[in-house]
Amino acid sequence: MKSPLETPVLYIHHPASLHHDPRALSPGHPDSPVRLQAIEAAVAGAELPGLQTRTAPAATEAELRLVHDERHIAFIEELCAAGGGQIDADTCVGQASYEAAVRAAGGACALVRGLGAGDASVGYCAVRPSGHHAERDRAMGFCLFNNVAIAAELAIQELELTKVMVIDWDVHHGNGTAEIFRRRPDVLVTGIHQQGLFPGTGALTDTGSGAGRGYTVNLPVPAGSDEEVWISLLEHVIIPIGLEYRPELVLISAGCDAHEADPLGQCRLHTESFGQLACHVRDLGQALGAPVGAVLEGGYDPAALADSVLATLRGLGGHEEAVSIAPDPMVTPRMASHLGHSWTL
Repeated sequence: MKSPLETPVLYIHHPASLHHDPRALSPGHPDSPVRLQAIEAAVAGAELPGLQTRTAPAATEAELRLVHDERHIAFIEELCAAGGGQIDADTCVGQASYEAAVRAAGGACALVRGLGAGDASVGYCAVRPSGHHAERDRAMGFCLFNNVAIAAELAIQELELTKVMVIDWDVHHGNGTAEIFRRRPDVLVTGIHQQGLFPGTGALTDTGSGAGRGYTVNLPVPAGSDEEVWISLLEHVIIPIGLEYRPELVLISAGCDAHEADPLGQCRLHTESFGQLACHVRDLGQALGAPVGAVLEGGYDPAALADSVLATLRGLGGHEEAVSIAPDPMVTPRMASHLGHSWTL
């Protein structure tokens, strides 16, 4: 009989994530602490004996500076220290938001260090605020610091890895991560997102710039796209690119807002879809001998989010097997044909 987690999973979190609350300035804001409360309750109530729980440390200023401008870091810190404020129409901070943000970034760093040390081959960082919209000198889209980008750069600078792959399956395009690594071949940034949503970036034709041309892979899908489309693109486009690229670490920007119940997206993934996404990336990591670490991004229906995170943990931990799916007959061949100029697809 299989145990609920066949492989140990690092699980990194911190109570500071619960203290960042944009609703103080923007009532009804979707990024509320209820999201993390639902996840923590679900994890505590689930049978996950292979989970290795750790508390996220605070990222140092040097770690934040790996990808962020000093003025940006100081701006966020000073705004929070002054009691908070509204950065843009979507992004608000309070006094407690700075600690939450540095713990979120520090958790992603701790995840990479733990995976690099061989403490586990897979891991999950359940923190907020999210990060993938944050650019080098700009907070936006609920994001203050780019957790995954900081972790990827840490892996290169501190762990001396030569290739890192990011897979972003948030329903919104991870513009910040893509921009930070746009001109570099040592970080391959791939992702599936709903076309036309905030922030309006992530066209199929945007494949990076300069030395990084070809190392940005954007897969925008129509509203209403379901598991067949998303998993087909992962299995038949992103996974083959990963196998050809051969990264030493795979990081997932693990948004759950492509779930059919999510109020901010219009895609139709089910809870089990996130488990399958995780299974396929876990298998990619095993094929490469590379650890896989996921960092929470979006997901704004608390119940669907919590269930999807559990499915992701079980997928990463080997409780489920990856199920192959036939290529979507419309979307997948078109995108593979375009990307075939850079990759063998």
